[in-house]
Amino acid sequence: MNGPNRSQLILTEIRHSAAVITFNRPATRNALSAEMQNYLERVVDELTDQTDIRTLIFTGSDNVFLSGANIRELTELDHDAALSFSQRGQLLFQRIAASRKTTIAAINGFCMGGGLDFALACDLRIASPIVEFAHPGARLGIITGWGGTQRLPRLIGRTKAIEFFATARRLTARDALKLGLIHVVAPSPVEYALKVGSPPIPTF
Repeated sequence: MNGPNRSQLILTEIRHSAAVITFNRPATRNALSAEMQNYLERVVDELTDQTDIRTLIFTGSDNVFLSGANIRELTELDHDAALSFSQRGQLLFQRIAASRKTTIAAINGFCMGGGLDFALACDLRIASPIVEFAHPGARLGIITGWGGTQRLPRLIGRTKAIEFFATARRLTARDALKLGLIHVVAPSPVEYALKVGSPPIPTF
């Protein structure tokens, strides 16, 4: 699956033994809508079956990594549909967290709400210096339903995680590094991730 897939919502490029997966819906700030989830599930399925791919690198287009769920879409869901949407996202993120392949979030821009939940499900998180992180749900009267409330406290501690969720404050990349939310700040997260996850084979 070298090159963009047919949907254009998610682009995939094979680099050595890594697949660079780019969320490509800048008009909606890369919202992880039901449609985007559909394509992401297919991409993950296809790449998981490829034994020559060792690393999955996720990144975003323009200045956004992922902005989480589409709020307008959420307001149209009834109770059962909302529960199903949440559970589906949880299962997808858990598949990524449990993948035998190395998963890297190469965070190129804004990483908000469910987008941060997604990054937390990856093995490594590498962020550009311009990145901002937030869980803005408290300002909207909602809370994330894709596993962030479990993964974040394990990563940075319960007290800091509660403060982060309750205040909806934004963190810079440097702040996130100090907290232990991310592993590295790098000018080009994808290129850094490729060096870590798929170094070129030397020739002699």
